[in-house]
Amino acid sequence: MASIRLPLNALRAFETTARLGSMSAAARDLGVTHGAVSRHIQLLEAQFGVPLLRRLAKSVEPTPAGAQLVASLSEAFGLMQFGVSRLAPGPLTLSCSATIMMYWLIPRLGRFKQDNPTVEIRLNLNFGEVDFVRDEISLAIRSSMFRPPQDVVIRSLLREDIGPICHPDYAGRLGLQAPEDLARARILGTATRPAAWSEWLSAIGRSDLDLKSHERFEHFYLLIQAAASGLGVGLVPRFLVRDEIRRGHVLAPCGFVTGPHELSLWIAPHLRTRGEVRRLADWIRSEMDASGKPLANQSQG
Repeated sequence: MASIRLPLNALRAFETTARLGSMSAAARDLGVTHGAVSRHIQLLEAQFGVPLLRRLAKSVEPTPAGAQLVASLSEAFGLMQFGVSRLAPGPLTLSCSATIMMYWLIPRLGRFKQDNPTVEIRLNLNFGEVDFVRDEISLAIRSSMFRPPQDVVIRSLLREDIGPICHPDYAGRLGLQAPEDLARARILGTATRPAAWSEWLSAIGRSDLDLKSHERFEHFYLLIQAAASGLGVGLVPRFLVRDEIRRGHVLAPCGFVTGPHELSLWIAPHLRTRGEVRRLADWIRSEMDASGKPLANQSQG
């Protein structure tokens, strides 16, 4: 019996469309036109004699037959990507949030490159879930707020110490020294961690205090900049502002306390034995361990 010749481009177009829920999004992801994606899917539906997608007003969703096919295709394309990455490993891609990248990783990355000049590293801005094969990610720094993928290699980095920070002049002007003093301050929050202040109050045993955000920023790096500019008091993990405290740009008037979240390093399982991956993972853990320690001979508040 002759084997069926697989229309790989059409199958990829269908899998991407079903996964993203949109032909337009699939076209952008694949670098082709919307019309090309539509024609590929029509070709498949004509070849198989069944509808694969339901066309909705602003999106698409797989039919039962389409859902069955896309599950197999996603697994197949993942295996193909896995095989290629093992055969010809490229640069390492490290994924982390923009704030970790700006305030922690980039200021330290030169030391790793100096000791490992042949290791090429690409940076990926993301802080949520990750598909290591599809997104070609080697390692990812992630909070325990997110669930790791199945079979990922996990290395614990640190338990976050959290505390309020502000500009030294702001703290002096308002007399900020204890948690209850923060009632006089402008409270700053972030959209990425809306429960941060209640988590801190719970951690210090002061849930009786009512601290609501007067202003909320989209990301931690905006929050840190706002606090350093004297716009109010922000609640952040210590490792992100350790260098800022050391330089005197901000201070922590109430100190820091262990919070509810941990930071971990996720390693792509198919790259766990690669020498460059292990060196980068060991370096990240060493640097993070140093960042988690209290500042020696440095007032935090």
